[in-house]
Amino acid sequence: MQTACQAVQHQKGRRQYNKLRNLLKDPRHDCTVFANEFHQHCYLPREKGESMEKWQTRNIYNAAAWYHNHCLGQMPVVMVTEDEDAIRQYGNETEGVFVISFKNYLDNFWPDLKAAHELFDSIVQARRERESESQENHGKEYPEHLPVEVLEAGIKSGRYLQGALNVNKHRAQLEAFVRLQGVGSKDTELQSDILIYGTKARNRAIHGDVVVVELLPMHEWKGRTVALCENETEDKAPADTTGDPMPTGKVVGIIQKNWRDYVVTFPSKEESQSQGRNAQKVLVTPWDYRIPKIRISTQQAEALQMSEMPVSSPKNPWKVSPEEAKKRLDLRDTHLIFSIDPKGCEDVDDALSVRTLPNGNLELGVHIADVTHFVAANSYTDVEARARATTYYLADRRYDMLPSVLSADLCSLLSGVDRYAVSVLWELEKESLETLRVQYTRTLIRSAYKLEYETAQALLDGDTSVVGDILELKGLEEGARQKKLAELVWAISKLTDIARHVRAKRDRCGALELEGIEIRVQLDDKRNIHDLIPKQPLEVHETVAECMILANHWVAKRISEDFPHQALLRQHPPPRQEFFTELRECASAKGFSIDTRSNKALAESLDRANDPSDPIVNKLLRSMATHAMSNALYFSTGSCPEEQFHHYGLALEKYTHFTSPIRRYADIVVHRLLMAATLRGTTGDVKDNIISNKDLEELCRHINNRNRAAQRAQKQSTELFQCMYFRDRSAESDERCVADGIIYSIRTNGVLVFVPRYGIKGAAYMKNKEGLVISCQGAGSCQWKPGSLHRSQHKITSTTTTGDSMTLSLFDHITVRILVQSSRCHAETIKLEIIRNAPHHTVDTEAAQRSLHVVKSELVKEVSQSAEEAQRAQDRARVEVMDEESREFCQTKGPSLYQLLEEIRELALLDVTEDIRT
Repeated sequence: MQTACQAVQHQKGRRQYNKLRNLLKDPRHDCTVFANEFHQHCYLPREKGESMEKWQTRNIYNAAAWYHNHCLGQMPVVMVTEDEDAIRQYGNETEGVFVISFKNYLDNFWPDLKAAHELFDSIVQARRERESESQENHGKEYPEHLPVEVLEAGIKSGRYLQGALNVNKHRAQLEAFVRLQGVGSKDTELQSDILIYGTKARNRAIHGDVVVVELLPMHEWKGRTVALCENETEDKAPADTTGDPMPTGKVVGIIQKNWRDYVVTFPSKEESQSQGRNAQKVLVTPWDYRIPKIRISTQQAEALQMSEMPVSSPKNPWKVSPEEAKKRLDLRDTHLIFSIDPKGCEDVDDALSVRTLPNGNLELGVHIADVTHFVAANSYTDVEARARATTYYLADRRYDMLPSVLSADLCSLLSGVDRYAVSVLWELEKESLETLRVQYTRTLIRSAYKLEYETAQALLDGDTSVVGDILELKGLEEGARQKKLAELVWAISKLTDIARHVRAKRDRCGALELEGIEIRVQLDDKRNIHDLIPKQPLEVHETVAECMILANHWVAKRISEDFPHQALLRQHPPPRQEFFTELRECASAKGFSIDTRSNKALAESLDRANDPSDPIVNKLLRSMATHAMSNALYFSTGSCPEEQFHHYGLALEKYTHFTSPIRRYADIVVHRLLMAATLRGTTGDVKDNIISNKDLEELCRHINNRNRAAQRAQKQSTELFQCMYFRDRSAESDERCVADGIIYSIRTNGVLVFVPRYGIKGAAYMKNKEGLVISCQGAGSCQWKPGSLHRSQHKITSTTTTGDSMTLSLFDHITVRILVQSSRCHAETIKLEIIRNAPHHTVDTEAAQRSLHVVKSELVKEVSQSAEEAQRAQDRARVEVMDEESREFCQTKGPSLYQLLEEIRELALLDVTEDIRT
């Protein structure tokens, strides 16, 4: 009620009132403020001599009684108050209107809310202790604060002065200063702050409080301490160490408390034990020296201390718990497990394994860090991880979602150490590689190798010269090393075969092979930008991604079956057809036709849109298709019908994120759901892992928002480093500022250009602000001359007044100069200038790009052909079985997939044309 809110403002101050108002405005609490003082039947005028508190209580009760009658007595109304007189007066006055204390409210309406009862008991206990100590120490330690009315009158008369208290962090126990503010300071002749010397003169005021001070007589004024102190907690100043006297005062009242959160240190175990087990007071020390020690009155001191983080140090390394090991499937001695990650990766979420079973079938394993073992639901770490929602990866650093002791150590599946994992194990038929059985379980693993992508690809290609880069093989005898190497190569090769098979099945359903632009910033030893390196696609990238997609798909099926209305999945809606307009127009310039009616039709069209003489064309078309896609989003299965669960890009009916719980909070939620599904009926705390549909919807919105923020930060970070790289170089003389570009869009006054060398997309103007147009003769340099531009669908022509003309068409290669455009009001941006109407040739760069594409194209062709031949043979042998499997997996033939999961996630970061789309 309005009166209740105003009572809080009157009794507790404006700060508490604002906090209450913010809580009421929060849509999660479903609260509405009733303006009862503006209602004819609810407002009661204040009687003569009636106190403010009594009048407010009477008004609130009258409004409560009116509302009960307004609802025709069908709904009881509860009025909670600590005023015992009001409880006696109104408690039995109106049937259906309960006037009770807060304790009775908890006991009668929320008897099972244990945390609320404990918090209430702690508050009551603290208030009693404060009242008791106030009576015991009355007149002894600290003088009472003056009433607000007296303080306000004193400020107006000039007797008292008002200001903010600032404690000297180097002399926190001795010195504090009040900087004057407010009405009372206008007429004062003081030219300096007021010194508050000693804790008694500070009178329980805290750094940041708005206080009222009374000046002491001039003969009691003191000077600032000028001597060095060895300990900030010293409460006495050495003799003859003060400076010239300055205005000195004492605090007589506090206008506004500086309520805030504090980081504190709890006493050691020895100190706690000295207080006894039943101690209800804990003296904690704030990290900030300016804040005095804080006494907490509580019955749950142990629960307050953040002891949930595991300890792992060189002297005290973390070890597997024998009790926990008994609950898990031990794979340490039975499986060859290894991880494949980028160079320098510390947060290793996932590891892989493949082995031959005794019956001849294969077993594929995807092993994911068991983060939920260390991060309990609603723990301090969980609350912070939920708020962050994701790890932020910037060009030169990352901001972790979880503490480093977890993300880079105990949860990271490093080689040679025991780790807890959640594993998905598939039994695959040895010839057809079809899934026969799947198992979800908590495991205990020991990764044998931590491989880099380049090393794994070299082993897959048969290049054993990289053996020296595998740390785990160093120091072994030649025979043992060759044996282990052969096992590792077989495992990588077999994983690739499985990934090709699974990918081919999804491709036949219409899975898209999209194209992203990922740039790695290479720093030197001094953290300066050495180079911008485009990421080169490797088949092993696709192998790992395909295994992760497979695990995510199967986990999504499992949790949605067990929790049809409260499972967290990820959907990718079909894009709107109008977003494909530019793609279709660009493809038509090369004579290609793009069918966008379905994901399968789009995938087949993009496969056909291949120019053998220029592989960049297909790459740009796929990039445009990526740009036209809608964003994938997390959602609760109870919030939309099942036909909307589909993932358009991956061509899967159900999909979620399970494989990266170190860096994504959504995966943590999915882990808890999976464990609740697999452990249902075997444990009693499964309900703690399940979130209601309403709460899950809200959580999904939060995670989606944080993901978008992370993508924007990643994109802006890359753009910043691109600008920094070129800003420190001379555009006129440095050959690194000149590069080959390909035109992918025609505008009325210029073209949009893609620079493959640096992954840059930007605008190159053909008409400047002075109205001059660009003119290039043959392969010579370009100049600005008077003239005009004429734009058609696929080309643009610059014609000078002298009759010279130059035509640029879609997918033409030109030479551009890369510059940085500065702004006083906005971030720096990359600017492109056309300097030659011809491709820019550099040593080995184009040959390398072409060879990479040829390798990739041949690999795609080989994979597709082999998969299709195998499929045709199986169709002839087992038509009915394949029909059943097709319905189960929803997978059909099509092109290959290259790291779609990461590319869709990083779309906002990678495509820099988003802000210049017209």
